[in-house]
Amino acid sequence: MTRIIAIANQKGGVGKTTTSVNIAASLGATKRRVLLIDLDPQGNATMGSGVEKNLLDVTSYDVLMGEKTVAEVRVKSEQGEYDLIPSNGDLIGAEVALLDEMAREIRLRMALEPIQQEYGFIFIDCPPSLNMLTINALVAADAVIIPMQCEYYALEGLTALLATIEKIRKYLNPKLKVEGLLRTMFDPRNTLANQVSAQLLEHFGEKVYRTIIPRNVRLAEAPSYGLPVLKYDRTSRGALAYLALAGEMLRRDGPPA
Repeated sequence: MTRIIAIANQKGGVGKTTTSVNIAASLGATKRRVLLIDLDPQGNATMGSGVEKNLLDVTSYDVLMGEKTVAEVRVKSEQGEYDLIPSNGDLIGAEVALLDEMAREIRLRMALEPIQQEYGFIFIDCPPSLNMLTINALVAADAVIIPMQCEYYALEGLTALLATIEKIRKYLNPKLKVEGLLRTMFDPRNTLANQVSAQLLEHFGEKVYRTIIPRNVRLAEAPSYGLPVLKYDRTSRGALAYLALAGEMLRRDGPPA
């Protein structure tokens, strides 16, 4: 059974794209069939997958506008061992263009229906805002992974995101659930980080992944080489953390290889 998972947080700089690329690569390394959808106009997940965004003729924009199918747009990330629907700055126009379109909230869900059974996991890297692109991702998804830093402002942003998820569940996608909260860029020497981490565990319990993504230089360097950290330095703490996260996801309810 295909799992469609949006990776979302309207707060930028929390490790959302890093998580999207590296969890896709980690599951790809276990021979799962994985599709990563870059739904952020910045195209960072595209570049981090080793695909040059400025040379693309078709992107996720064409999929959302119904001009191309997923099968026509997807490319192979050779470094990441997964398929990719790439993105670039063209996607900025989708936000405005979709306002006048029928069924604008379900464009991505409709586009994925013909191909979703080809994959064990489909991940959607959302933009750092609660706009029409993010709504399309949440309507298409079965679940949401929320990467977040353990700091005060992150808790405020989490409240707003959970309210949006609840509205999507109520009006557009009743099956949507929070898959898990992922603590990223974690520094155990930071007292506030430990306090916020404890609060998350107290309030959300098993929804908080046991795996913690540390602050790691290799994780930060890998995108500049167009590589997941697993291919850049598979012995680094960052690579081992995302492999552990993949294992935790599979133990929860992942499909067989």
